Amino acid sequence: MSNPSKRYDFVLLFDVQDGNPNGDPDAGNLPRIDAETGMGLVTDVCLKRKVRNYVQLSGQVIFIKEKAVLNKLIDQAYIDLDIDLSKPPAAPKDGSKRNKPGTAQGSEVDKGRIQMCAKYYDIRTFGAVMSTGANAGQVRGPIQMTFARSVEPVVALEHSITRMAVATEAEAEKQSGDNRTMGRKYTVPYGLYLAHGFVSANLAHQTGFSEEDLNLFWDALLNMFEHDRSAARGLMSTRGLYIFEHSTALGNAPASQLFERITVKRKDGSEGPARLFSDYEVLVDDSNLGEVKLLRKLG
Repeated sequence: MSNPSKRYDFVLLFDVQDGNPNGDPDAGNLPRIDAETGMGLVTDVCLKRKVRNYVQLSGQVIFIKEKAVLNKLIDQAYIDLDIDLSKPPAAPKDGSKRNKPGTAQGSEVDKGRIQMCAKYYDIRTFGAVMSTGANAGQVRGPIQMTFARSVEPVVALEHSITRMAVATEAEAEKQSGDNRTMGRKYTVPYGLYLAHGFVSANLAHQTGFSEEDLNLFWDALLNMFEHDRSAARGLMSTRGLYIFEHSTALGNAPASQLFERITVKRKDGSEGPARLFSDYEVLVDDSNLGEVKLLRKLG
């Protein structure tokens, strides 16, 4: 499988209706909002989680997954390589401090890192810190993403909800059999979000990230919300993916200048709070791009 030979920069456009796209656990799971501007935020970690879930459904093996014990997965890499880390390491010839038993060193770390990249899609895509436990080093991933930010301020609504049941006998006794549990649910009525991302051909070569991996990543951005449904997230959809393909690995234009060619504004005549994607129009300036190609997916 060949590695990507070109640099890519991309813009992801998605929206949420009557849902919480990314709750903040330090704020009672309220939707994340920029306190100074009121713009909604979705973290890069949240978006990568959705990509991981999609590629796992497609049959890929991922490193960062629910209930995973990461050091065990690193240990398994050395077992697969038939490298015995239980023996006390020899003292380095340069007099430096020895690694503790059970920890890889020298060329073993390089082999472990290569093994982990080959096995786990998310490591060769986003990178990982694997210097814990048996130590398989660190990997800088070829794909990085920014926080997504809403194009207009959003409002976080709080809703009271009722469950017609209780969890314990003690709760039932206190309510004399009424058996109701009150709770809270937070939603954004509507928000349209923009995220930016980058694909490095040079780092792809280092991690073994392939053209097939890249195509799967594009598919994940287009379809990840279709397989991430929940009552908390409401209706979330990818509305556009705009990919700037450079002609070389180093690129032909600054990403910031390319991103400025994708703008979103309210349609003429649209008044009041936006509640639908049709309240907006996406403006794309694809003129005078030189050696950069603009590939549109949806939108």
